[in-house]
Amino acid sequence: MAITAAITAVEGYLPDYVLTNEELSKMVDTNDEWIMARTGIKERRILKGKDLGASVMAAEVVKRLCEKRKISPEEIDMLIVATVTGDYIFPATANIVCDKVGAKNAWGYDINSACSGFIFALVTGSQFIQAGRHKKVVVVGVDKMSSIIDYADRATCIIFGDGAGAVLLEPSEDGVGVMDYICKVDGSGRKHLYQKAGGSVKSPSPESVDMKEHYVYQEGQQVFKFAVKEMADVSVEIMKRNNLSADDVAWLVPHQANKRIIHAVAERMEVSEDKVMMNIHKYGNTTAATLPLCLWDYEKQLKKGDNIILSSFGGGFTWGAIYLKWGYNS
Repeated sequence: MAITAAITAVEGYLPDYVLTNEELSKMVDTNDEWIMARTGIKERRILKGKDLGASVMAAEVVKRLCEKRKISPEEIDMLIVATVTGDYIFPATANIVCDKVGAKNAWGYDINSACSGFIFALVTGSQFIQAGRHKKVVVVGVDKMSSIIDYADRATCIIFGDGAGAVLLEPSEDGVGVMDYICKVDGSGRKHLYQKAGGSVKSPSPESVDMKEHYVYQEGQQVFKFAVKEMADVSVEIMKRNNLSADDVAWLVPHQANKRIIHAVAERMEVSEDKVMMNIHKYGNTTAATLPLCLWDYEKQLKKGDNIILSSFGGGFTWGAIYLKWGYNS
């Protein structure tokens, strides 16, 4: 049987500080009822502290992942970090995480695909396993969204939170692991969801700071419309391509952007609500971390061989779906 890349461990990390809707209502003109009706978010986690970047959360989740799987960080061959809030423009956060955890034999890099980052990174990591080049690939989804959110902007500050999740990929000949994927991009969507300044098009300046152009800019209605259609389209397509009915799908793992988007995608796929992983009410949208955090939260309910569809949509635009068979019993 062909070698596949199977998830053999999953772990999550969340900062201690809980930002509730009640606290947000003291910062901007909003309230719990308004936020819950539009997003389904009750609270989100925030990484507090001086000089703490995404690598703090990523390093902690990788350490915990290794302890859980009972491996040394030195056994990791490759580490891929999906993030839009890396510690620096360069070096890559993956480099920093390898240093912090002692993954001396690993190489890797960051993938910047917004909320689709974890799917793109998981697809990438699986190729190195399937090619027979590596035995242990760690894929991390991490974002410190609080670092690029304007807490005076009601449209965005209610949505995002901080967190990290990670999986370990290892070779399998048991017929489990990543079975198929569809990944897509459309750069013309960048005007609807992006960070205006800080890159090479618009370098940081007093003017860009004054104009608040280093924060997330989002046109909610446009993003909602695209997200529902594209997430649903790729999810349905990957089911058809692999002859999967809604009954065959054990779990849908949708990007946790908005409760209404999640429900719309599940409805289009005809997957019942009890098969849809959801933790948006607890963590908000943690961007690249939402999917691994869902797998971590639901790990004890997963059985080896379960058919799982992961689906996401991100700024820029990026979107995709993965069909995988779960790799182990908890």
